[in-house]
Amino acid sequence: MSNGNESTNAGRRRFLTAATSVVGAAGVVGVAVPFIGSWNPSARAKAAGAPVTFDAGKMEPGQLVRVEWRGKPVFVVRRTQEQLDDLSGIDGQLKDPDSAISKQPAYVDGTHRAIKDELLVLVGLCTHLGCSPKYIKKLDAAAPSEDWAGGFFCACHGSKFDMAGRVYKSVPASENLEVPPYSYKSDTVMVIGIDEENA
Repeated sequence: MSNGNESTNAGRRRFLTAATSVVGAAGVVGVAVPFIGSWNPSARAKAAGAPVTFDAGKMEPGQLVRVEWRGKPVFVVRRTQEQLDDLSGIDGQLKDPDSAISKQPAYVDGTHRAIKDELLVLVGLCTHLGCSPKYIKKLDAAAPSEDWAGGFFCACHGSKFDMAGRVYKSVPASENLEVPPYSYKSDTVMVIGIDEENA
């Protein structure tokens, strides 16, 4: 009779040990999954560094559109032929006319500072103290001087940039406006944040 009780007790012990092990393992998995998941970047962090797609197809000539990328304003300007023509002949007035020391991808030329001359893409922060410069068209009433062909003007400390974001001499900003990495998915759709060579 005692053998029957002992075998029943041994069976119960095995069952309880197995059940406890299963519940314990489930508890460990239940705690580990959110803990390991917390190592992944949040949706907000992913979005902060994520590329931004923008379609410039509906932009009017001379229009500027602001796009946000990594928490920074990015200026996209559809330049007119006159604005492009005004870029030549002013090298002597600029600190870095060929963009030799400025931040821009290697696939962007130093004068037009764009993959497609017509569409300019710039980080909209002054290279002096990070204020956002105003976009000013030629002969705009807000232009700081009559002989200026227009571009970007930082009212904080008077830094002036041409229509390619190149900085003028005798202003506080030391570098041209930054050109972010970008590429094209189609003729008008660009991806800001992905290099042309990696597209």
